[in-house]
Amino acid sequence: MLSQEAVVVPDEDPSSHLLGSSITYRIAVGPQQGRKVMTLQTIPDCGDGPFTTRVANVAGFSLHAGVATKANERAKLERLCRYITRPAVSTKRLSLTRNGQVRYELKTPWRNGTTHVIFEPLDFISRLVALVPKPRVNLTRFHGVFAPNSKYRALVTPAKRGKERKVKSSNGALDQTSAEKHISMTWATRLKRVF
Repeated sequence: MLSQEAVVVPDEDPSSHLLGSSITYRIAVGPQQGRKVMTLQTIPDCGDGPFTTRVANVAGFSLHAGVATKANERAKLERLCRYITRPAVSTKRLSLTRNGQVRYELKTPWRNGTTHVIFEPLDFISRLVALVPKPRVNLTRFHGVFAPNSKYRALVTPAKRGKERKVKSSNGALDQTSAEKHISMTWATRLKRVF
């Protein structure tokens, strides 16, 4: 007969609640927790058609792929790199209202006409916390056949690295894959891959 034991559930990571609230434009903490963030809106411009930009919006996620540069356009490449490495919040567009709320002016109005977003100070700080990556977690995550634990990863990656079943040869030794036979990279080579 099985004994009844108390099941211990680990505490949920507090940053996941802040991240979820940030993604859904909800207030995460304080007396108005769960309500939508106040926004200021204007009448949207109807000049652009739906297919003039390379932007995808699916299931609450957006991907902007409208900026590209050629290898010989060094000035444009530098501008693009500066744009990518900019801070998450522009202090020039950040201000306080008379009643102590934080007002953030958007760079370009949203499709629904939103030009400013207004937060309580504590909620604004919680949004900033949601932007901080968790320690010791890769910022790029792979799923499907590219996932680190996929049995097909070695078949689709250029280096042929991945989880493979080890097969013993007739003499009892393990056969090495081409990735295992590959000599370990030097630190200089590793740094070139990162930067």
